[in-house]
Amino acid sequence: MQNKLDQLQFDNRFIHELPADQTSGLHPRQVEGACYSAVTPTPVTAPQLVAYAKEVAELFDLSEDDCKSDYFTQVFAGNKLAKGMQPYAMCYGGHQFGNWAGQLGDGRAINLGEVLNQQGERWTMQLKGAGLTPYSRTADGLAVLRSSVREFLCSEAMHHLGVPTTRALSLVTTGEQVVRDMFYSGNPQLEKGAVVCRVAPSFIRFGSFEIHAARNNVDLLRELVGYTIRTHFPHLGRPGVTTYLAWFNEVCAKTAEMIVQWQRVGFVHGVMNTDNMSILGLTIDYGPYGWLDNYDPDWTPNTTDREYRRYRFGNQPQIAGWNLNQLANAIYPLIEQVEPLQDALRLYSQTFIDSYQNMINEKLGLQVFKPATDKQLQDDLLKILVLTETDMTIFYRKLANISTEIDLTDAQLMAELQAAYYHPEQLTEAIEMQIISWLRQYIARVQQDKTDDMRRKQMMNSVNPKYVLRNYLAQLAIDKAEQGDNSMVNELLEVLRHPYDEQPEHQTWAEKRPDWARTKAGCSMLSCSS
Repeated sequence: MQNKLDQLQFDNRFIHELPADQTSGLHPRQVEGACYSAVTPTPVTAPQLVAYAKEVAELFDLSEDDCKSDYFTQVFAGNKLAKGMQPYAMCYGGHQFGNWAGQLGDGRAINLGEVLNQQGERWTMQLKGAGLTPYSRTADGLAVLRSSVREFLCSEAMHHLGVPTTRALSLVTTGEQVVRDMFYSGNPQLEKGAVVCRVAPSFIRFGSFEIHAARNNVDLLRELVGYTIRTHFPHLGRPGVTTYLAWFNEVCAKTAEMIVQWQRVGFVHGVMNTDNMSILGLTIDYGPYGWLDNYDPDWTPNTTDREYRRYRFGNQPQIAGWNLNQLANAIYPLIEQVEPLQDALRLYSQTFIDSYQNMINEKLGLQVFKPATDKQLQDDLLKILVLTETDMTIFYRKLANISTEIDLTDAQLMAELQAAYYHPEQLTEAIEMQIISWLRQYIARVQQDKTDDMRRKQMMNSVNPKYVLRNYLAQLAIDKAEQGDNSMVNELLEVLRHPYDEQPEHQTWAEKRPDWARTKAGCSMLSCSS
C-alpha cells in the first residue's frame, strides 16, 4: 500500500518558475542570478519522532497512523524523500541589527517542496536543521534539540493564539551530537541534534528581494516580485507598477496586523532582521524569542541585543516600519516613484495605530475606541503596569474578574489583582493609589458601555490568553526532552492548543514565572545559537 506522503500533490512552483543556481555542490559561495540552489538533506543515524502537530497533519490529510509511521520519521529527519519532493535552499540577503549583511540564504533550512492540498491551499514543507547548503557559510547547517523544541512549540502556540505564523508539522531527534557554544562564551558542548518540519504558504522574506536589488539585478527582482504576486497575491491582478504598489500596500497592512498581535499577547521576536520578515505577514524564524512575564517594554530576550535593545518589546512596531522601508528601497527600481511608497509606509503606521488602539480596547472589554477618553485610559494603563513588576498575562485575566456592577472597596479591587504582582510587598500606598485611580476610571468607562460583567469577561477572556509559552515552561520541556522524556513537549502542545480556556488541571502552568527562572539560562535571555 502506498504511503500517504507519497500521494501528496507537489507542484513545486517556486523552483519551476524561478532561476536556479547553476553551480552544484554544498560548498559556501555567492549565488548570483538565482533564487535558489538544489540541495539534498544530510542523512542522520537514528531519527526518532518527538512530537507532531495533528492540526498541521490534517492540512495534508495525514492520519495519526501516518504521522507515527517510520516512513514519516525518516522523511522529516531528511533520510528519505517522498514522491514529488524536490529539495532546495533559498537565496536571500538582509539587514541584521540595522546593517546590510549581504547574502544570507537558507543556511540550515531546506525546502522539500510545495504541496497543493485537497482544499486547493499551497503549503511549503521545510526542514530546519537538515544539513549543509551553499548558504551555510562557516556553520554546519544543523540544529539542536533545545532550539527545535522552542520553534516547534511556539509555532503552534502562536497559531492557536490567533497570531499570524508559520506552522510546525513535526519534531524529530536525529541521533547525532551537534557542537554548540550556547552563549558564545568559549565553552562549546555536545548537544542532541534535531530537525523541525516547518510549514507555510511561502518562506519568501523581505531579504529575498533585497539581495537582487543590492546586486542591481532588476530583471530578477521583477521576476521574483511577479512570481510572488501571481502565486500569493493573485487578487491584485497582472504584475505592473500599479500592481506592485497595491502589493506593497498589502504587505504593509499585513505586517502591521501581525505586530499588533505580537503586542497583544506579549511576544518578543528578538531578532527582527529583514531576512526574518515574511512577505505574507507571518511570524517567521523562532530564534531567541521570548514572552513578557512582567510587563517591560525595554525587555529583549536576545543576548546579542543586550546592549542596544534594538529588538525590545516596545520597539517592535518601529522596527517593522524600518524593515518595510528597506523593502520599499529594494522594490523602488520597479516603481521609480517615491511618494506612493511613502504613502504605503504611512499606511503601515496608521494601520498599526488604529489596530493597536482597538486591540487594547478589546483586551479591556470595551466595545468601541473613543479617542476623547480611551487614548488617555490606555496610556495610563501602560504607566501602572510598570510601577511594580506586573505579570501582563495574569493582569488582564484578573482584570476581567473585577465587577463593574457592585461597588467594591479599594482593598477589594487590589485583592483581585494580587496574583499578577511579583512582589506584592513592594506595593506602596502611593503605587496602590495610582492603580486604584486607574481602576476607577476603567470601571466608569465600562459602565458607559453598559456591558454586563459576564459578557465583558467572555469578551476579555477570548483575547487575553491564560496560557502562553512562558520561557521557563519551554525550558522545563527541553530539560526533560534532553533526558529522553518527551512527555512535557506533548503536554505543553496540548495545553497551548486551548490558550484561552481555563483548564483548571493545568493551573500551575498559568502562574507567574518562579523566582528560580528569573536568571536561569533559557528562561531569561537566549543567544542565536541553535
